[in-house]
Amino acid sequence: MKLNLVFIATVLLMAQLPVHAQNPSAGQDGKSGPVEVKIDNFSFSPATISVPAGTTVRWTNHDDIPHTVVEDKENFKSKTLDTDEQFSYTFTKPGTYSYFCSIHPKMTGKVVVQ
Repeated sequence: MKLNLVFIATVLLMAQLPVHAQNPSAGQDGKSGPVEVKIDNFSFSPATISVPAGTTVRWTNHDDIPHTVVEDKENFKSKTLDTDEQFSYTFTKPGTYSYFCSIHPKMTGKVVVQ
């Protein structure tokens, strides 16, 4: 009986633990799919991500107006993305890649490749 009470208490305690969002860099072995960045409300979310080399990042425009994804040094550049359109880029070299929307330059983001 004492063992049953410990088990029940453990289950109840585990049920109350908070659920955390997955770390965007976790599990990126090429098999689990791209890391997602949402374009919504004139912002990139998350604004900064860290990923291992070889990771594909996919931006999806959820706004009602067009946006672009342009790296500061133009290592990558999307076409104009309408609502629900996507752009993907695979990061092969370590470094920090800052990017912005060329239509709305105050929209900025960063990918840190390790």
